[in-house]
Amino acid sequence: MIIIFTYQDYLLVKDDDTAKMEFVRALIDEHKNSELYKMAQIADEYDRHKNRTIVEYQKLLYDVTGNTVPDNWSANFKMASKFFNRFVTQENQYLLGNGVTWEKEDTKKKLGGDDFDVEMQNIGKKSLVGGVAFGFFNMDHLESFSVTEYAPLYDEENGSLRAGARFWQIDSTKPLRATFYEEDGYTDYIWNKREDTGKTEGQVLKAKRPYKVKVRTTAAFGDEIYDGENYPGFPIIPLWGNPHHQSELVGLREQIDCYDLIKSGYANNVDEGSLIYWTLQNAGGMDDVDLAQFVEKMKTLHAATTDGMANAEPHTFEAPYASREALLLKLRTDLYDDAMALDVKSIEGGAVTATQIKAGYEPLNSKTDQYEYCVRDFLTRLLEIAGLEDTPTFTRSVIVNNQEEMQLLIQAAQFLPQDYMTRKILELLGDGDKADEILKQMEEDELERQEQAMEMMAAQGGNPQPQGANMGQANA
Repeated sequence: MIIIFTYQDYLLVKDDDTAKMEFVRALIDEHKNSELYKMAQIADEYDRHKNRTIVEYQKLLYDVTGNTVPDNWSANFKMASKFFNRFVTQENQYLLGNGVTWEKEDTKKKLGGDDFDVEMQNIGKKSLVGGVAFGFFNMDHLESFSVTEYAPLYDEENGSLRAGARFWQIDSTKPLRATFYEEDGYTDYIWNKREDTGKTEGQVLKAKRPYKVKVRTTAAFGDEIYDGENYPGFPIIPLWGNPHHQSELVGLREQIDCYDLIKSGYANNVDEGSLIYWTLQNAGGMDDVDLAQFVEKMKTLHAATTDGMANAEPHTFEAPYASREALLLKLRTDLYDDAMALDVKSIEGGAVTATQIKAGYEPLNSKTDQYEYCVRDFLTRLLEIAGLEDTPTFTRSVIVNNQEEMQLLIQAAQFLPQDYMTRKILELLGDGDKADEILKQMEEDELERQEQAMEMMAAQGGNPQPQGANMGQANA
């Protein structure tokens, strides 16, 4: 039976260090047994190019009695694809790759500056892989916790996050550390295994303290906390990767495994097909293992001995490939369709129109729209904790037909302000970040031309007549 702890369960715990410490340890164990945690661990392996199914796959041999032994002689390539990493990276960077844009200039600075955009990408990637990630607003910057390192406590009544424990352990032989976060502060715990009894005992490493502390240093007492305060709400905010509250690997894992197994089996057949196979006559006493050892010996020594009655006849064959390549291509197409990802192979080529490019992006746009709702909800709650008011916007990175887009801009130039035209053209050229600098330089050049025109008028005695008119009067 799986027990799911809630914030109301924690409120029933006795108000002493031992009881709270035991509850935190039980919360961590319960979280590790949850389906969300287990799937997040598997998804993390797929994201790191360590597909569990293909890594654990073992070829077997069967003898005449039906017993199995590991096949350590034939080819056994284990090629893990990187589809999952590509899908979640594409979705995350498509929305957050250019950072978050705020209406007020000082908002990003108060949230951590340029590091805020980097941390948002980290939280976003973790939320897509694990289903959810957690952002901790720590004084003046953002920190990210994955679901594999943070055990949450949700409120039974409204589902909001009210507390939780961040835990880590370098190795099973090392101490388990945890920080338990509450609305009114956080406490550090540690669990060590005693050498004499082998039992694990915990203790409070640091007592509860507020999130914002004021420290003074004196010669007599050194550093001393003399005051502290907390945030208007719980400073750890969940970011869900999708409305289903599950890892993006769900629904894709089986197709990825199928692709990897077929691709690896294809390579095994090609490798084995390049060898010469032997038919052994008068060798009925050899079992499957003996035959495998004979083939291995032929592969290494290219020679083998037989008794006077045995005979070895060589054979070769071509591995079938057409059906495998067709299935791999279909699996690849289906994976991109089901993941709603952009397959650049569908829009590559020199004559692709802007309409074709937009059509290729439509599935990714629809999926990212859902993801954006989750990110906006996260940022709204973050601004409340930080005491800020602002509205975020996002700039998505897309492939464009520059020539076609430039022609549309030129045709609309007479209806648009010059500053807007300049910014759009620079974005198409890949220099959008230099727009402010170039606009400032254009303004300075215009002022310089006006000053030169005024000086020329002054030199001509204030008569701005063009030079052509004076020449006409002289000829007359």
